[in-house]
Amino acid sequence: MGNEGLGIMTDSPFEPAARSRNPEFTKLWIGQSISLIGSQVTLLALPIAAAVTLSATPLQMGILSAVGSAPALLFGLLAGVWVDRNKRRPILIGADIGRALVLGVIPISSLLGMLRVEILYVVGFLAGTFGLFFNVAYRSYLPGLVGRQQLVKANSQLELSNSVAEIIGPGVAGGLVQLIGAPLAIAVDAFSFLVSALSIGSIRTSEPTIKPIEGGTNLGGEIKEGLHLVFGERRLRALAGCISSLSLFNAVIEAVAILYLTRQLGLTAGWLGVIFAGGSVGFLLGAFLADWLTRKIGLGRSLVLGVLVTGASDLLIPLAGKISTLWMVVGVLVVAQFFFGIGLTIFQIGQVSLRQSLTPDHMQGRMNATLSMLSWGIAPLGGLLGGVLGQVMGLSPTLVLAAVGEMLAVFWLVFSPVRIIQQTEGV
Repeated sequence: MGNEGLGIMTDSPFEPAARSRNPEFTKLWIGQSISLIGSQVTLLALPIAAAVTLSATPLQMGILSAVGSAPALLFGLLAGVWVDRNKRRPILIGADIGRALVLGVIPISSLLGMLRVEILYVVGFLAGTFGLFFNVAYRSYLPGLVGRQQLVKANSQLELSNSVAEIIGPGVAGGLVQLIGAPLAIAVDAFSFLVSALSIGSIRTSEPTIKPIEGGTNLGGEIKEGLHLVFGERRLRALAGCISSLSLFNAVIEAVAILYLTRQLGLTAGWLGVIFAGGSVGFLLGAFLADWLTRKIGLGRSLVLGVLVTGASDLLIPLAGKISTLWMVVGVLVVAQFFFGIGLTIFQIGQVSLRQSLTPDHMQGRMNATLSMLSWGIAPLGGLLGGVLGQVMGLSPTLVLAAVGEMLAVFWLVFSPVRIIQQTEGV
């Protein structure tokens, strides 16, 4: 392969492109990777503890699901201000220790015969709160740790770990739940957060001193400053619009997709497992390809391509209903999920890297929190819209409309300076 394009195309796309030579980043990556696998245990074990161990009602299961995501809506913007006011590494360590302690309540309560569904609510809410602060802090901490020109590589490596965790984690989680029961299995996740805290605690790269805010602290003013940054900077505004649009229409699809696959196409749970496994492989491959593709065609074009591939892949789902042969239906859906994983991962790695590179260090927390709020806040609306459209229009037309909506989200990027950005360095 020649040195055309950006002049740096000597690497293979399947070389671990995100491999960092920064030993301090490696400590962050190792800790995060271990905790991601541990989190897969709780993702499975917590609802099983509620449903099986405590015989929770459907309403109680719904509440348990809601309390985990509530902190992002309640405290999202506050978390951004807190992260910008303080050094990020102590927040990361504190959040990991906090999650370890609150999750440890579940196995201890179980051993003492005191486990109740109300305890799961409190643990789910507190773990979600600590997780919110961790996620905002670590995205804000990364640019200073690796340097802005290495952001795509570093985010690719972190996303690769996430993909691997999603592939092997459910199997590990299922085995542990089967072997020792759901409440005790959660202790493994608690331990993984302690390992993460120790790994991040060993990082020796010093953070810059946080400058006191002129005129004292003004919470409302700081939140407003973060919102002004996101909506006032053209490239960040374009990313915000694209992320929100994708989140909205993807939530529409998720609201009706399972009904469509099971009721209209008649697929069993076994076939669904095969189909979604294709998505897992796509997410993994997307993490490998993101850095290589960015250097091949530029960051802006890779973002545009990621959005288009994501929407086009989802458009295959309703088209599968036109096929009469079962194995061909499954084949089309596997291909759809595979390319969905590739497209979405390329977009996610690129947009996170770009927004990190565009934001001053002292505002990273508020920027990340604002964009997270947009994504989390609009998803429930998409779910409600999907349910209404599915009832009124039918499942297949709703899926078509949502997939087209995902593809149209690309116009936020096309009609902005984002499309011409080559790499994170120098933006």
